Amino acid sequence: MSDGIDTDDPMFAAHKPVEDGYPFVLETDSLADSMGSRLPNRSIYVVQGDVGSGKSLISQRLSFGLAENDVKVLVITTELTTRGWIEQMESIGYGVTEFIRTGQLMVFSRFGTIAEALPDVGIQQVLESEAVSKADIIIIDSASSLMPDDLDDNGRFKMMQNLRRITSEGRSVMLCVDENEMDSKLLHTLRASSEIVLDMKTAMIGGDIKRNIVVTRYLRAAGPVQSSIGWRVEPSMGFIVDITAVS
Repeated sequence: MSDGIDTDDPMFAAHKPVEDGYPFVLETDSLADSMGSRLPNRSIYVVQGDVGSGKSLISQRLSFGLAENDVKVLVITTELTTRGWIEQMESIGYGVTEFIRTGQLMVFSRFGTIAEALPDVGIQQVLESEAVSKADIIIIDSASSLMPDDLDDNGRFKMMQNLRRITSEGRSVMLCVDENEMDSKLLHTLRASSEIVLDMKTAMIGGDIKRNIVVTRYLRAAGPVQSSIGWRVEPSMGFIVDITAVS
């Protein structure tokens, strides 16, 4: 992922640590008002949910909101091509072409732009990518698909050590995970060590799918944090907080 990087390219301008957290507010929704106003710096965030629970959608909303607020974001997607990720963003009203052109938003895919997957890419290779050092926040979706499944206690310790090395430099890392895709002990370690843990929940009510973000942990919040945030996504309108389902 680091091959052929031009260090004079604005995409790879030097990262400058933010000391008071990362704003992600958008005028089009009230998510920031319900979820701490800013994401803490020097932190690990875990976004956990099953397939279809909305992990990717919340990560897309946050990546766009962060970029809108001058936070430099690196997105690693294991589920879409780079082009597919950009098209998905456009379809929900989040135009990112200019952010990508200026280097405010960097997007890398396990599948490249439109082509075949790179089968041997793991979480360690991602964390060692040169692009990581140029971002404020690194979003990996899905991180669980990149995790080794045979780690012993020492391996889990080294994994956390690698993540904390990145956060010690002033960056934050968001890991979107599915418990069915990864080792349960490693997942427990990640959740126990993270500053933010968001659990994505869905329920069928009256024939409609209701989605909720359950805020299990949120350390160093800059504003109010609701325990449960109902939400939906509308085409061309993006993320919408369901005020009646916020508690």
